[in-house]
Amino acid sequence: MKLLFKAFHLFSHLSPLTSYLSPLTIMSERIILGIDPGTNVMGYGIIKAQGNSAKMVAMGIIDLRNQSDPYLRLGVIFQRVTSIIDQYLPDEMAIEAPFFGKNVQSMLKLGRAQGVAIAAAIRHDVPIHEYAPMKIKMAITGNGSASKEQVAGMLQRLLRLAPSDMPTFMDATDALAAAYCHFMQRTDISTDTHYSGWKDFANKNKGRVKGQ
Repeated sequence: MKLLFKAFHLFSHLSPLTSYLSPLTIMSERIILGIDPGTNVMGYGIIKAQGNSAKMVAMGIIDLRNQSDPYLRLGVIFQRVTSIIDQYLPDEMAIEAPFFGKNVQSMLKLGRAQGVAIAAAIRHDVPIHEYAPMKIKMAITGNGSASKEQVAGMLQRLLRLAPSDMPTFMDATDALAAAYCHFMQRTDISTDTHYSGWKDFANKNKGRVKGQ
């Protein structure tokens, strides 16, 4: 049912110039929703993947800082994630697993936030894939200990994002990284090649880097 609804949604928005495309051509595209769970700020990022190529569709945050009640925050998360799913109709969701730290209370709150986002996806029959933070960083940068800034910088180059596309909150780029990590797992792009930094990436991927 979800697949048929998505096909109808896509066809209803086609212009006459693109109406000749077959359903198979259209449905070969995958929309991947990435989520970076948070109790104050939750990030989301959406990419469209086709074959070995991907491009960003949208990214942003769900700002929860104005809601003091922790349980009402969970309600806001459910409503906003549901709204994002309804708007972009993702085929899959990639979500970052909570980082296991020493603060048990923080872990409990973060786990609840993640669970609510997952529940929103389940309600819409969206398959869910969970990735550890280190796995995501390794997939994007080749370094499992990369900083948020390094992840954001590499994503900007991989997806050829303009400086104006880069968000203020890196929760959004972390979510986009989760989506891109899943894209890499589902294509024949090798995830065994690691890069020491941007210069190393550029030298090994001259055909993918603008201006090379």
